Amino acid sequence: MRNNIKVFRAMNDMTQQDLAEKVGVTRQTILAIEKGKYDPSLSLAFKISRVFNVNVEDVFFYD
Repeated sequence: MRNNIKVFRAMNDMTQQDLAEKVGVTRQTILAIEKGKYDPSLSLAFKISRVFNVNVEDVFFYD
């Protein structure tokens, strides 16, 4: 699974740490998700998309 987290963070002037705090995970978790080394749980994926006020499909997608 791929994602646009880095793009959405840049659009919202948000650091990995900022996002991590908003969704209740560590910065390292956000880094691993961005790099495609870790697939988030469904609930975490929804939390991340809610932070950016977009659909989960806008953030996460399959190649």
